[in-house]
Amino acid sequence: MQAKVVLITGGSSGLGKATGQYLVQKGFKVYGTTRNVSKYPDFKDFELVSLDVTKENTIKEAVDLVIAKEGRIDVLVNNAGVGITGPIEETPIEEINNAFNTNFNGPIRLMQAVLPFMRKQKSGLIINVTSIAGYMGLPFRGIYSASKGALELVTEAIRMETKAFGVNITNLAPGDFATNIAAGRFHAPVIKGSAYQKTYGDALGLMNEHVDAGGDPLEVAKAVLKIINTKSPKVHYRVGAFTQRISQFLKRILPDKAFEKLLLNHYKL
Repeated sequence: MQAKVVLITGGSSGLGKATGQYLVQKGFKVYGTTRNVSKYPDFKDFELVSLDVTKENTIKEAVDLVIAKEGRIDVLVNNAGVGITGPIEETPIEEINNAFNTNFNGPIRLMQAVLPFMRKQKSGLIINVTSIAGYMGLPFRGIYSASKGALELVTEAIRMETKAFGVNITNLAPGDFATNIAAGRFHAPVIKGSAYQKTYGDALGLMNEHVDAGGDPLEVAKAVLKIINTKSPKVHYRVGAFTQRISQFLKRILPDKAFEKLLLNHYKL
């Protein structure tokens, strides 16, 4: 039986790398993407291909390469993304646009690129990696929350649009995991004398602590495999610490102001 072909964006590090390594162990043929393959000359875990989710020509080239080599793409894991923090009042619009271009437009570009092949195959699975932060507007992470929340909603729509084609599309929302995302995200600077100097500075430290103390990325990899092995995937999946997963449930059942009070207390605002 031919091994399923999996394409993982953002596959050179973090959750994408952990997922790729795990799926290779389970017998899948994995291709991971990165913006600059030359930065990883010793990468041997699986094949890396050059792709920038903000540039359509690189997406087409990468998808065409995998199709030329394997004849199919069975699973797309839309994992590539960027973090962004800061008071919304002080966050440059160009950085907001970049976050949405990567976290929201990027996965849409990939879906547009692979869906014609999946429709032809009459089969396929797309897993959009979002975030538990996408279920709520978090202070000083509002842009990140919005970009991931928007992807959650688009996934709800496109899975219905493609249902007749034998393609399954779902969301996987991780909580905090021990990766290098904090190092790569855009931090609006803590401005001396700003009205947000203390509150944002304290919250930034709290966010970094959560990532550093985050769970094992292998949990996300196992969740991806579980979805792949599910005949009819659900709309939403969440993976992470219990306190993070329960937050989405609490937001759904609590009055808005009661849930807001929980967040205000957590961030000491």
